[in-house]
Amino acid sequence: MTQPPQIRCIVSSQFAENAYVVWLPGRRDCVVVDPGLDPELIVEALQAEGLTVAAILNTHGHADHIAGNEAMKSAFPDAPLIIGEGDAFMLTDSMANLSAPFGYPIESPPADRTVAEGDFVESAGLRFDVLEIPGHSPGHVVFVYRSKPIVVFGGDVLFQSGIGRTDFPGGSHDRLLRGIRNKLYTLPEDTVIYPGHGPETTIGEERVSNPFVRA
Repeated sequence: MTQPPQIRCIVSSQFAENAYVVWLPGRRDCVVVDPGLDPELIVEALQAEGLTVAAILNTHGHADHIAGNEAMKSAFPDAPLIIGEGDAFMLTDSMANLSAPFGYPIESPPADRTVAEGDFVESAGLRFDVLEIPGHSPGHVVFVYRSKPIVVFGGDVLFQSGIGRTDFPGGSHDRLLRGIRNKLYTLPEDTVIYPGHGPETTIGEERVSNPFVRA
């Protein structure tokens, strides 16, 4: 059985975005998912746990999820930056990643690797399956770790009693709902969703209670 990971959530003060530090017990390497606008808090968490970053995973290319990429790459230059192929262009384009329209242009280093449906990422002893669930952004992906229970780092797809916005450029309400129903709601009920904003939830809870999309 795949070993359950250790997970620390670091919440950015702006936009309350969730970054995650993920590692296996007994190991000193980790992955960081969606480093946000307060990367210094992530560095503090890494130092507190005695961890080094082996990979940086972006679920999508919006600014609040990629703002810490540069700091992570500066501190851990050998850690590859990984994002869905459909959102890779947003990393280096402050208009596309929605930071310039809000008045604080942010650019990230370019991706070291892009991923698509059916790919997997192996780093720090962890293996994540990649699912494409566009709708909030054109190339949004989620990272699935198949422990018991399954763990999903879902970005801005499915929240506790909510879903990601679909009114941004490249968004699609229909595609988002279809992806949730066909790719997330088919996972076991005890699957834990670690979202890009708000508290963690489970597939079982959202299938019966989410007001935007039910099974």
